[in-house]
Amino acid sequence: MTPRILSCLPAWVPADLDEAVAHVKKGGLIVIPTDTVYGIGALASNPDAVAALLAAKGRGPSMPPPVLVDSPQALDRLAVDVPEAARRLAWAAWPGGLTLIVRARPELGWNLGTNGGTVALRMPDHAQVLELIARSGPLAVSSANLTGAPPATSIEEAIASFPDSVLHIDSGPTPGSTPSTILDFAHGDASVIRLGTLSLEELSEAAGVTLMGAE
Repeated sequence: MTPRILSCLPAWVPADLDEAVAHVKKGGLIVIPTDTVYGIGALASNPDAVAALLAAKGRGPSMPPPVLVDSPQALDRLAVDVPEAARRLAWAAWPGGLTLIVRARPELGWNLGTNGGTVALRMPDHAQVLELIARSGPLAVSSANLTGAPPATSIEEAIASFPDSVLHIDSGPTPGSTPSTILDFAHGDASVIRLGTLSLEELSEAAGVTLMGAE
């Protein structure tokens, strides 16, 4: 089966964006570019689609995917008890390489896996992907490679891992495989889960607090 590939360079063709949105809303899996690597995603609010995403990745529910959003306002729409420091960080660092773990709103009814009532949110710095998310809704996204394999920085590498039953969005080579920095605001004081594209010093200044692990 020949992979279905749409290009979003230099901008979306309206009909292609319509097709991508419809595909996601129907529960389909989609490979998308981001500001780091290519990802494979599904509509976060569709539990069957998320289950298909985890199965495609070879993951179980103990490894829930993060969720990509289209604006800092999504933080309060999707989370409860958001600390002010997390809110300041979202407005200062989004779009960009920062993932925030927060308490998910119970009424969302999402089933992303075993996450203890939390959700990891990020707003990617990729205009065309943000256009897609604005119309489709938040996307649960994992890197577009099989678990244990190197991340994909080109659509060809992504297709090699997911050749069938996936819509592929091509945006050319991505900037690289440096991951986002992950901060956990869901379990008391903010803690650093992973260092990535943003330094602790930059984030501590933006949040107005000293993050655990910062000098």
